[in-house]
Amino acid sequence: MKIAIIGFGNLGKTFASSFIKSRFIKNDDIQVITRTLPTPEMTFGIPMGNFQHTASSKIAEVDILILATKPQDFEEVAKGLKGLISSEQVVLSVMAGVSIEKIKEKLQVEKVIRSMPNLSTQIGLGMTVFSASVETDRKDLFIIQNLINTTGKSIYAENESLINPATAVSGSGPAYVFYFMNAMIKAAEEFGFSSSEAEVLVHQTFLGAINLQSASNLSNEELIVKVASKGGTTESALKVFDTHELDKIIAQAMCSANQRAIELGA
Repeated sequence: MKIAIIGFGNLGKTFASSFIKSRFIKNDDIQVITRTLPTPEMTFGIPMGNFQHTASSKIAEVDILILATKPQDFEEVAKGLKGLISSEQVVLSVMAGVSIEKIKEKLQVEKVIRSMPNLSTQIGLGMTVFSASVETDRKDLFIIQNLINTTGKSIYAENESLINPATAVSGSGPAYVFYFMNAMIKAAEEFGFSSSEAEVLVHQTFLGAINLQSASNLSNEELIVKVASKGGTTESALKVFDTHELDKIIAQAMCSANQRAIELGA
């Protein structure tokens, strides 16, 4: 199986590295189109000759084309690819907001899979939601899901309209967690802990909580009750969250992210 990756930023590099580490794809079978050619140590073993600034007729040889460019660059990228790819090739997009129909129209292809991975794909713990055009058959979907799963877990959504909300939930989600962690670290420092002590306190708290939640059959609400005893310190903190309606603020923020994803695809 041969693959071409268009764009060699964080996601492009993640896919190349994950495919090769999993031995799903051979180094020689990956082509990369990128504005900036990498140094030899950043090729993950892909031959330097497989890196090009612009697409060439070699693109016609690949089975799967991965669009890992910024959504705002898609129009320009599409111009460079048009006429070089065929309707038999599968196109996998990781661009936020760009619809399946728009990709089909601009590239004149039929088999298009649109996905939304997140930052944790870089360490093999990613979450990706993907959807596909009706022309994409089960075999293609099976292959693509196996490729995606080299970077973590995935969910197939029959309805493409769920991709934008997935962007708001899991795509942007790691930043929400980092934001909350940062706020807790700053508060710990205000209490008198050193910067390094505050980092350890918060990091281990999040790590333990995530693993506890993963290992437990209890719901999040039930786990909260286990921590928050009546009249205790945790209950006092939760009352502040409730007073300021933190749950609604989080929901509003996610709605804003969803709306921006829609705008990017317009």
